[in-house]
Amino acid sequence: MAERSTSAVDVARESGEEPQTAQAEQATADAKAGAPERDTEHEDTEHSEEAKGEAEPARKAEAESVQKAGTESVRKAEAEPAAAPPELHSGHKLARRYRLEECLTRLDGFSSWRAVDEKLRRAVGVHLLPSDHPRAREVLAAARSTALLTDPRFVQVLDAVEDNDLVYVVHEWLPDATELTTLLATGPLEAHEAYEMVRHVSQAMAAAHRAGLSHLRLNPGSVLRTSSGQYRIRGLAVNAALRGVTSEDPARTDTEAIGALLYASLTQRWPYEDDAYGLSGLPKGVGVLPPDQVRAGVHRGLSELAVRALANEGATASRQEPPCTTPAELAAAVDELPRIRPPEPTYTTPPEYQAPAFPQNPYGRPPAGPTPPQAPPAPPPPLQGRTGRALKWGVSGLLIVALGLGSWQLADTFLDKSPEKPQSESTIEKGSGKKAAPAPKQLPVKDAVEYYPDGTPQHTDQVPLTYDGKSDTYWRTKSYEDGPDMNPAFKKGVGITYDLGAEKNLSTATIDMLYPGDHTTVTLYAADSLSSSAPLSGMKKIADNTTSGSKLTIKADKPVKARYVVMWITAMPYAAKDGYSGAGYKQAITDVTFMG
Repeated sequence: MAERSTSAVDVARESGEEPQTAQAEQATADAKAGAPERDTEHEDTEHSEEAKGEAEPARKAEAESVQKAGTESVRKAEAEPAAAPPELHSGHKLARRYRLEECLTRLDGFSSWRAVDEKLRRAVGVHLLPSDHPRAREVLAAARSTALLTDPRFVQVLDAVEDNDLVYVVHEWLPDATELTTLLATGPLEAHEAYEMVRHVSQAMAAAHRAGLSHLRLNPGSVLRTSSGQYRIRGLAVNAALRGVTSEDPARTDTEAIGALLYASLTQRWPYEDDAYGLSGLPKGVGVLPPDQVRAGVHRGLSELAVRALANEGATASRQEPPCTTPAELAAAVDELPRIRPPEPTYTTPPEYQAPAFPQNPYGRPPAGPTPPQAPPAPPPPLQGRTGRALKWGVSGLLIVALGLGSWQLADTFLDKSPEKPQSESTIEKGSGKKAAPAPKQLPVKDAVEYYPDGTPQHTDQVPLTYDGKSDTYWRTKSYEDGPDMNPAFKKGVGITYDLGAEKNLSTATIDMLYPGDHTTVTLYAADSLSSSAPLSGMKKIADNTTSGSKLTIKADKPVKARYVVMWITAMPYAAKDGYSGAGYKQAITDVTFMG
């Protein structure tokens, strides 16, 4: 068993959505805190019934004074001008672009909305607060820092603006995603799903902390699972800034929050005494029980990993392994676990075949006694007359001709057959006397980087997905308004540089793409190095091609010797909105194969 963290539990136990009367309650609490406390250091711990009766009027008087002070504090807080969100309603437009649709949260001086970006015709999320709000500067700074992190495992910040008396932050909206809270409402996750969740979340948070960002409000409501099975995190740094949450040790806070998510995924219980996020807490006074002691059948490795993430101040799991204090340490511990395979699909036994119940004797009961044998039917009479004789002679003649031709061909085969000569490995072309070219073979890709000579990348971390051999993974571009040919004044193109490991004779490249349509244009260049910014003018053009389908084959006139190959895309088709980007001109590469 392990002790719970006292510094990070307050953040992890927050329910996320407080009632709109939170300000009045906070003012009352402040008034109670400001009331003078009694000195109980020298009071006796035991009292008689008579002493209790004498103390009761004093306690009532003190409670009335505290309540009165709290009421006066609330009135004073209401009289003072406080930062409050402007009166907004559905249909209001921000920057003549973002139309507010539905208010999701109105809390502590700010509000959150589902909105529509009318320029790109896609749904977005918007956080709104007045510019004189005490946390407006922190929210803007957090949003602009988060926007620089282009990791696809986070819900991206699209815009952060201060406009007159408003500050608003625009972020992605994932209509096909489901909160972890909803998934846990039906029961704990399978071991494979819990493994995928903690692996994605820990790796994403490790990347965020390397960039100097922290979440501080990781909970089941901030982790989303898309329809494709990927896990996304929303509210990085922004949610904590909106609510004024801070931590002396952000890495430890986020690590313990990931441990709480894994614990809840394995047990459908919140690893603290209080109930939260629709989950029941643990019994009071027992500490953090390992998940495999709370629920039967929990994966042992994941159970120990959850306790290591929740452990604090030297308390460790049952196997005395060191606690994980940063997301990077937790991600490394997840990688050390044996990979958990998804469960085999359940096989449903088909129903037994039921023979049709045909009546055995539709005309009545079978006759009694043995059935007498029936004589076989008489053969048809032979053809008579002149027609029958003509047919007989015709068939006989055809048989004689067929036998003669067969005998002649068989004899010719035996007479002209010469001893076979051993053939060499390479076939020889007839009439030329030259060896035919060997059959092309696939050239393996050793490494690859995104090619962006203008300094603006697309998704650099997705490049390995273009040569992993999996058709359901891909590297995607951003969505552009101009197309299908890209606007050279804005962006000349997008691409990837591949390393074949050594100089090879490259003849053909096959590119599988996600979006068909009019049209995709790709050019291959032979480069001198694995560079993301080398100019195209110094490279040798291999070949190019254009397609309106989802597969493109580029074939060189003759094989070109090259080690580094640049795939340069200068035109992309128009595609509708999906879970990653809005409608526009865009493309995604699933697999690239080089032959030589």
